Amino acid sequence: MKPIYRAADRPPVIDRSLDLEFMREALELAACGARLGEVPVGAVLVCDGQVIGRGFNQPIGLHDPSAHAEMQAIREAARQRANYRLPGSTLYVTLEPCSMCAGLLVHARIARVVYAATEPRAGMAVSQGQFFEQPFLNHRVVVEGGLLADESAALLRDFFRQRRARPAQP
Repeated sequence: MKPIYRAADRPPVIDRSLDLEFMREALELAACGARLGEVPVGAVLVCDGQVIGRGFNQPIGLHDPSAHAEMQAIREAARQRANYRLPGSTLYVTLEPCSMCAGLLVHARIARVVYAATEPRAGMAVSQGQFFEQPFLNHRVVVEGGLLADESAALLRDFFRQRRARPAQP
């Protein structure tokens, strides 16, 4: 007898054929942020093989502590789709999401998040908590990490090395 699955219980069919391409785009966005003096994190939101949202960290420039790369990409996509829910979408982000962004992914009904580097201090997928595995959540996000992790980590290391090398501003 074949197992019977409810739609919510069925493992999703995941197309990983464009993962590298989309993560490379997220890395380019992170580099844009670095050039503006923002912590280099980039994000690309994709649905049905099409980019529907892009973002990079901008809390300094926008004077907005919530202006993380994930937030920027999801806001753009939600406006474009005229919907606060984005089912079936995949978010590519260059750094493991923090608690704020992890909650946003659940609320926006993002199907999958692919991150590059882990964030040992504040990452909520694997580093400091397994947020997406919590039983109280009403939506499950498929989480995959490590795609182009070395490139993302190098971008972050270089950014912070340059920042420490600059003399302090009066």
